[in-house]
Amino acid sequence: MMTQVIVVNGGSSSGKSGIVRCLQAVLPDPWLALGTDTLVEAMPASLQASDGGIEFAPDGEVVVGPEFRTLEAAWIEGVAAMARAGARVIVDEVFLGGAYSQRRWQKALDGLHVLWVGVRCDAAVAAAREVARGDRTIGMAASQADVVHRGVAYDLEVDTTQAEAMDCARAIAARVR
Repeated sequence: MMTQVIVVNGGSSSGKSGIVRCLQAVLPDPWLALGTDTLVEAMPASLQASDGGIEFAPDGEVVVGPEFRTLEAAWIEGVAAMARAGARVIVDEVFLGGAYSQRRWQKALDGLHVLWVGVRCDAAVAAAREVARGDRTIGMAASQADVVHRGVAYDLEVDTTQAEAMDCARAIAARVR
């Protein structure tokens, strides 16, 4: 069966977005790239700074509330619907809930052929990237580096600590049918 969805999971500043862009360049067919940042950017500003929405604490912790979860659940189902309708989709995700987060995606993507990819990066390297980027709350990379992988099952893992995004993308593309 042809791969319909690639779920790329890793912590903040681990290199997921760069890998996703490279995947779009090396895969022979067109793939949509959607991610958790897409969802957050689509939300009204009122949910980006409220107890019910999503908050970025000064120490880098990400706190999500019930209104965010409701919209996120609908978004996940929408991504699955696009794949069922024939779009090939790369999901750029951060499984803050580890295995629980993966189970939510597995339920929505049931019946689709999914390639699960873990993107690992040494916490210190990700933290240095976070500082260099200047657009992230300091502390997110270190706090997410390991927790997003707890209990998560992958078909393939890549490590961006020293590997370039294109090399990781090629390794992933080699597993796509």
